[in-house]
Amino acid sequence: MKRHVAAIAGLAVAALALSSCATSDAGSTDSEDASGTVRLLGPEDPKVFAPVIAAFEDGHPDITVEYSQVPFDQYATTLQQRLSAEDDTIDVFAVDQPNLAQIAAQGFLEDLSALQSEAKDATSAAQYEINVYDGKMYALSIWNSTQMLFYNKDLLAAAGVEAPSVDPAERWTWEQTAEAGRAAQAAGAESGLLLEQVEAYYQLQPLIESAGGGSGISGPDMLDVDVTDEGWEKALSWYADSFESGLSPRGVGGFQTSAVFTDQKVAFFVGGPWDVGGFAANATFDWGVAPQPYFEGGAEVTPTGSWSWGINTASKNKAAAQEFLEFAALDPAGNLATTEATTIIPANTEAAAEYLPGLEELAGEHGAGVADLITSEIDDTAVARPVSVGYVQFESLINKAFADIRNGADPAERLEQAQSQIEDAWSQLQ
Repeated sequence: MKRHVAAIAGLAVAALALSSCATSDAGSTDSEDASGTVRLLGPEDPKVFAPVIAAFEDGHPDITVEYSQVPFDQYATTLQQRLSAEDDTIDVFAVDQPNLAQIAAQGFLEDLSALQSEAKDATSAAQYEINVYDGKMYALSIWNSTQMLFYNKDLLAAAGVEAPSVDPAERWTWEQTAEAGRAAQAAGAESGLLLEQVEAYYQLQPLIESAGGGSGISGPDMLDVDVTDEGWEKALSWYADSFESGLSPRGVGGFQTSAVFTDQKVAFFVGGPWDVGGFAANATFDWGVAPQPYFEGGAEVTPTGSWSWGINTASKNKAAAQEFLEFAALDPAGNLATTEATTIIPANTEAAAEYLPGLEELAGEHGAGVADLITSEIDDTAVARPVSVGYVQFESLINKAFADIRNGADPAERLEQAQSQIEDAWSQLQ
């Protein structure tokens, strides 16, 4: 682990000209008074966290919470710079879950292992484990996610295709979905299928693992890479063909993709719970929700994960910071308040049970069964992204490979290239 920390610090300095990292002082919250001001840093609009801050302050009159926003596209770099400078004006900060291992290894996250039992009881197994690095827990999950298959009933009806069921026991395969999408295209639909985060590991990991591939990261130190096994090649060959054949559209990426569905240009769209609210507000046609597909003969796998919050080791008000963090993550009412102004799943199991029926109600008849579907996916099919100090480099390089494959690169050759690139990037971490 010491080698990993030194290498990560070296890479950060080389990439960002950063100063040396902070060191953890686990357990120091015990001697502090829970009062004063807690400064929270994250990428969300301030209105998102206004409800949880107000609810916390109402029950904790001796503590004030001040939230500062850094735009998402600048957040990771800004956070790294400020933590490396031992910036004590950050007490609690949002942690993009796949990045937790690297941040913890650098010494920027307070050890919260004393809360492990409560954290296990409060959330799903995947959402607990994503916060554990090298045997210690460094953050608490705030939000969770999953993916679903949204479909345009009108386009399917025009093609004579019966819509899929919302029942996970009747989950379609990717092969069925592609066939139905092509039938919709033959009946006039512009495209048959589109994945929301079309070049993202989060979105494609379930396809790869359903096809029999591994996560790509393994080994005792989670620094062995294999993105060339049969499962990876099968999933990425299918993915490449979906664009080559015209089933999926090229030239659309990021979160611009949901508009393709609301504009009635695609029959099937794989997206997240945030889309339920968006489609309820903007879709003017008949639509519905079904489970995310899987490959015939393969495993039923869905993605999970979102944001956790942790405490800065340089904070000078750790006791109050922990009070706020526990309220936002472990108290169902507090965790529910973090979702009051957004359509994202609370990570707290009790909070989710209260939240999801409201999400279903928001969508009306279009979202019938979505609450039970999301609950089932979180419990039964969710697979988190791997916890590794090398994940940041891995994700960056593999997402570039996905983009190239989408645009016509040979899947097997491009995966071999990505394998070499990741091995080179990780050589300093070994």
